[in-house]
Amino acid sequence: MKARKPAVSGMFYAGTARELEEQIKWCYKHELGPGAVPRVNSRGLREIVAIVVPHAGYYYSGPVAAHAYNELADDGVPDTAVILGPNHTGYGYPVSVWVGGVWNTPFGEVEINEALAQRLLGEVIQADETAHMREHSIEVQLPWLQHLYESVRIVPIAMLAQDIETARAVGKAISRSDDNLIIIASSDFTHYEPHNIAMERDGSVIEAILNLDEEELYERCERLNCTMCGYGPVASAIVAAKEMEAKRASLLKYATSGDTSGDFSQVVGYGSIVIRR
Repeated sequence: MKARKPAVSGMFYAGTARELEEQIKWCYKHELGPGAVPRVNSRGLREIVAIVVPHAGYYYSGPVAAHAYNELADDGVPDTAVILGPNHTGYGYPVSVWVGGVWNTPFGEVEINEALAQRLLGEVIQADETAHMREHSIEVQLPWLQHLYESVRIVPIAMLAQDIETARAVGKAISRSDDNLIIIASSDFTHYEPHNIAMERDGSVIEAILNLDEEELYERCERLNCTMCGYGPVASAIVAAKEMEAKRASLLKYATSGDTSGDFSQVVGYGSIVIRR
């Protein structure tokens, strides 16, 4: 069975299970976090179709990410997380899914939902592992899921091509699944701008996401010369969510790296957004 070794364990997040457990609890309890470590509500209504969540090092973006996973915990138990992330490395196909085996983290193995991964192949999504080998945007979401759920399978999709046509095709392909899914769009917002500029630009882009308007998202990204890295994954999640009868989105938390590091001169923006039926 093909196993993917972690690429950023010990860098983006703690490298041992014990330290990682403590780090995740710290994120939940942080002053920018939701305040407490959640318990999974096994009777949750499963209204959440998708979340948008950051993927920087936990020290910087973890407290913001914790808001989305806190909401997920109360929403019930999904069987599979389809995790969409931008391809930062440039390796592999335009849209690459890892179709079988397991991914490892310090918490242990996460199994791929092979049947669903295979069903997604075709129009734009291709089976490819090279895109994933050194990519962090999907990997950093796994410990959060493992911390919440005893077992959850994943379908990891890395997007090098992020144009709107590709994003729509990916979203529609995912929406055709009748599995008990959560879609995770992994993205940071503005990169390396002053805090006030990041907040202004990101506010505009987040407004388009909350309106579930992928076209407006692209228009604003272009007009504002936006440096959001995962606009394609977010657009795919919006398209899939609408096809899956999602009706509303809400911003749970926005902050920048300046809020955690104290350096407001060149920040990265982070947002947690939830999309519900």
